[in-house]
Amino acid sequence: MSRRVVSFRQTDVSRAVKGAKAAGLDVAAVEIDASGTIRLFDRTASASVPPDAFSNWKEKRDARQAQRA
Repeated sequence: MSRRVVSFRQTDVSRAVKGAKAAGLDVAAVEIDASGTIRLFDRTASASVPPDAFSNWKEKRDARQAQRA
């Protein structure tokens, strides 16, 4: 079994995070896909977006129940 070609290195991630912090971004998470694309997620932006369909449904349900009360 042959080794896969590495699409990113730890230094690539470190540089991306350091650059984002220097630009004022509060990094909450780092995502790296199979092609080597590095995505950084801001802590404030990730807190405002529900992560999945269940959370969306639950928010809507709770909002309806709060309106009825």
